[in-house]
Amino acid sequence: MRAIDIDQKWTFRRGFHDSLGALNENPGEVVDLPHDGMIGTKVSPDAPARSDSGYFTGEISNYTKELMIPAEWEGECVGLSIDGAMMHATVEVNGSLAAQQHYGYAPFYVDLTGLITFGARNRITIHVNTSMQPNSRWYTGSGLYRGVRLLHGPAVHVVPDGIFVTTKEISEDRAFLEALVEVDNTSSDQRLAEVTLKLLRDGGVAAEVQSVIHIEAGTVQTARMAFSLKDPLLWSAEEPNLYDVHVTVRDLGIYRTHFIPGEQTAADEAESLFGVRTITADAERGLRINGRTVKLRGGCIHHDNGLLGSVSLYAAEERKIRKLKETGFNAVRTAHNPPSAALIEACDRLGMYVFDEAFDAWEIAKRGGDYSQCFADHWEEDLTAFVRRDRIHPSVILWSTGNEIPERGGLAHGYTKAKMLAETIRRLDGTRPISNGICSLWAGMDDELARERDQSQNAPEKAGELQWEKVTEPFTNGLDIVGYNYMEDLYERDHELFPERVILGSENFPKEIGFRWPMVERLPYVIGDFTWTAWDYIGEAGIGKAVYLSADDPLLAKGPWYLMPQTSSPYPWRTANDADYDITGNLLPQGAYRSVVWGDTRTWLFSYPSDAHGKEEMMSPWGFPAVRPVWNHASCEGKPVDVIVFSGAEEVELLLNGTSLGRKPVDTERPLPKSVRFTVTYEPGTLEAVSYTKGKEVSRTALVTAGEPAALRLTPERSELMADGHDLLYLAIDIVDDQGRVVPDAALPLTAEVKGAAAAAGFGTANPVTEEDYTDAETVSYRGRALLILRAGTEPGEGSVTIRAEGLKDAQIPIRVSAGDFYETLRLPASTSR
Repeated sequence: MRAIDIDQKWTFRRGFHDSLGALNENPGEVVDLPHDGMIGTKVSPDAPARSDSGYFTGEISNYTKELMIPAEWEGECVGLSIDGAMMHATVEVNGSLAAQQHYGYAPFYVDLTGLITFGARNRITIHVNTSMQPNSRWYTGSGLYRGVRLLHGPAVHVVPDGIFVTTKEISEDRAFLEALVEVDNTSSDQRLAEVTLKLLRDGGVAAEVQSVIHIEAGTVQTARMAFSLKDPLLWSAEEPNLYDVHVTVRDLGIYRTHFIPGEQTAADEAESLFGVRTITADAERGLRINGRTVKLRGGCIHHDNGLLGSVSLYAAEERKIRKLKETGFNAVRTAHNPPSAALIEACDRLGMYVFDEAFDAWEIAKRGGDYSQCFADHWEEDLTAFVRRDRIHPSVILWSTGNEIPERGGLAHGYTKAKMLAETIRRLDGTRPISNGICSLWAGMDDELARERDQSQNAPEKAGELQWEKVTEPFTNGLDIVGYNYMEDLYERDHELFPERVILGSENFPKEIGFRWPMVERLPYVIGDFTWTAWDYIGEAGIGKAVYLSADDPLLAKGPWYLMPQTSSPYPWRTANDADYDITGNLLPQGAYRSVVWGDTRTWLFSYPSDAHGKEEMMSPWGFPAVRPVWNHASCEGKPVDVIVFSGAEEVELLLNGTSLGRKPVDTERPLPKSVRFTVTYEPGTLEAVSYTKGKEVSRTALVTAGEPAALRLTPERSELMADGHDLLYLAIDIVDDQGRVVPDAALPLTAEVKGAAAAAGFGTANPVTEEDYTDAETVSYRGRALLILRAGTEPGEGSVTIRAEGLKDAQIPIRVSAGDFYETLRLPASTSR
């Protein structure tokens, strides 16, 4: 079916409106989709979900748009394709209920054909309800946060998400492929249809196949077509070669007792992306992509986009994936839900493997208002919609049926459900392995067994005890790869018990990568590691913390778990603070360390807090040392300051203002191999670290003391935006001294003024503890930085951004919004089956 973008100019209203009269009494506000109705609301210490949601509160709201349905479409099928609506959505057409969709992450299609008037305006109203709090363990956002498209096509048409092309085999100069195209016949007659599929690349046809099929009235039939591709360009994370799949379905006419050709043959078209690649996994050779063994350097990511809230736009997802690739990631896990189509497309185009996850809860709840209430009635339709949308995409290499599911011990028919979900996926896609992120038994057992165990989260198994293996073995029946959350110490023991089991570190503590990764590389049956997390997110506020305490501080006796949100993330904690990148996209020390572990030859230098010397470090399980790339410690002049260097070399030399402070060998053992610590008597100036291997310099870096704030520096990541209503421009705002150095502790009130052809979509900082509203024009710089995100309108033109800070000269840059569609610059087909 042909797709039309209808994201512009919806009317957004808060509250429930049960009639046209109620809607007319509330003028609402005009918004463009995708839109998050929660991110611009005030946070509150009384928020029912507290730190889970970053102290945001849910509500009921709705979106309304009047659509002119052309008279010439009469006789066609018309519907809405919604990539995600958060949550408990109801879709009304001209006052009549058309559809309900409870799961906020699953895509869904709404057939409008029998409810609309052709040649007239038709009202679409979509209510969403996130008021049942807490409904998640993290920030969900609210609303039509992934956009809406209007689809239309003839009575005989390609089913939405109905194209599936697979790679059966790759030989030396040819790929053998199979295409499944689902065709819907909504007419009252049997029809014959001609299905033509073309693989396109660089403007030419690389392969073509055609078939004529028969379709009974009111049914869907699948055209199954085998074909080959000569000299295929293979898709992998390193070389993400893509083809456009173009399908044409032509209605040839009626079949009764014989074929009766139609006088006018209607045609439907649909397109998608495709990559040629194969996947296998076994315990001897590990994970193999196109016959080559791959270790997954993975990161878990939640669905929000920081200052944008839950809004998903291609430009935001592309930026995230691009930055993750720059530091060595080759895989992401979509924790713990189906991602947006935009994120999957970014992974296809940039080359990022995807561990694609379905659910965080089945029927046993983790939070009172979560998906467990709807699972029994809706899991199959939601899982099916998710898999059908993503199965053609080459970046998706692994499915996950869930994360830390309480039924993992067999409660509530958990063993049966686990097999049922896996088999459902196999019926839809038999080409990819299936997994599940399984954790230790701190939950998921009946009272009799639970009494004998440590009930703290992620409590390790006792030495010599095999209860986890015994209890979860039936749960793994049906899985091709078993995900282990925080259980690296079981890998080798479990390999002896299950020698054919393929293991994946599906979730791991960030600070442990240095001593865990060599084991991942050494063991062929372990295919990778996914850190929690790669990119910071709103909610689960403050699970990553590090504090420095005197030896007599009573907090030490309470231990690292005391730093977790339940006891030490009071209002207004907002973000998890546990990631390689902060919510504005700045690389954090944790990410720098991981890049060194993965082979980065750069030297990274950081200092500890000014008051940390001589104190005990206590970290939450998801914490990382609270170091920063700064050499501003005015209160410590003449006093000791601790610094740490991350390096893959053999030894590191430290120099202060040109004077060597000596060399030290780089640590190779726990807790932070590939690091070395120094204690330096502080004096302002330049602190430099130089890495050496076999006596030769490998790389160097330096920290320089910054002066007082002297200016605002604006750095746009791109020179222009495309006038498609979706494109984004990220503008970094730095508080700098008179030498252009970022002032690391500058906390200055900032205002942003945007004029012209773009609008502010988000303005704020990476501060994990804040009450700021990312949708207004004010913020306070955090560690000398802030970020403004601009969103293009649909008209080309000029504009400007002005940033102001009291005591500093205003900074201004021009904006240019050019004609065109951002997707056209990527050669994305204008209409897709997704």
